[in-house]
Amino acid sequence: MSAKMSEVGAAQNPLRERRTGGGTEVMTDWYLKSETGPLRDVLLGPVDSFRWLGEENAEFSSLVRDSLRRGRQYDPGLARRQHAEMVQAYREAGTECHFLPVDEGTPMQVYARDSSFMTPYGAVICQLANPRRRSEYAPALRFYLDHDVPIYDMVSSGNFEGGDFNIIKPGVALVGYTGQRSEEVAARQIANWFIDEGWEIKLAPIDPFYVHIDLMVCMLTENCAAVCLETTDDEIVDWLKQKNIEIVPASFKETMALGCNVVALGNEKVLSTRAATDLNQKMRALGLQVYDPDMTMFTWAGGGVHCMCQPLRRDAA
Repeated sequence: MSAKMSEVGAAQNPLRERRTGGGTEVMTDWYLKSETGPLRDVLLGPVDSFRWLGEENAEFSSLVRDSLRRGRQYDPGLARRQHAEMVQAYREAGTECHFLPVDEGTPMQVYARDSSFMTPYGAVICQLANPRRRSEYAPALRFYLDHDVPIYDMVSSGNFEGGDFNIIKPGVALVGYTGQRSEEVAARQIANWFIDEGWEIKLAPIDPFYVHIDLMVCMLTENCAAVCLETTDDEIVDWLKQKNIEIVPASFKETMALGCNVVALGNEKVLSTRAATDLNQKMRALGLQVYDPDMTMFTWAGGGVHCMCQPLRRDAA
């Protein structure tokens, strides 16, 4: 098959918009080039099917192991109230909330960023490490196809989860890997896709203890990021500074409570959590409006508000 025929075939494949060698068309109906532009549409997981996996997830999350050691208990009523408060924060910020379809077989799909991530060219469908969670790709894929969101491609070379694809600026991204939740071979597969599209990619190997790169680095505004300096390699911090990113330090304690795992809403607004008291104070001192719902039923189970969302559409920053 000729290269031209292969490219045409890819363009006609609903599960792969990506063009080999780059040059993939940017979405027009859906628009997302950054992590900081005003957030118009967001994809969230359903709370109705959410429950803690506990021991079944402990191998894959230091955060879950900590909750088990502390004897924390799941309260489904409290989880629903906390989830509703988060949804209300999005709506107050002018964001339309969309939800993955309820699937009782995927109780952890409330962490909507794990199973996919959005790009200017469409969604990438991920491959999760935990065998009990691998089927989460299916509700995500159904949502995108039902809403005419292009599928850029599907990760095929190993485990990779969406929290390790971190857009810093348009055309610039951190791609993390731990060797467990996201593997280097898959991180490099994705990196090469975006390098072909003309992106600058910074690979970020991290210890599995820290789960994903978005546990310790999250954008707040176009030129400002919350960063845990105690867990983030100096090389990554220096690289961010070279991009003229102002660093707002998050403490190790708050970071391990998923306090650094925040969502830029655009228009000088940020979604955080009540537990991140020090970081919230710093963000407010910068003039940001901070929404800080209590999210313990979700952070204790291993994911913060950034893990729980998949931006679908943002205005240009």
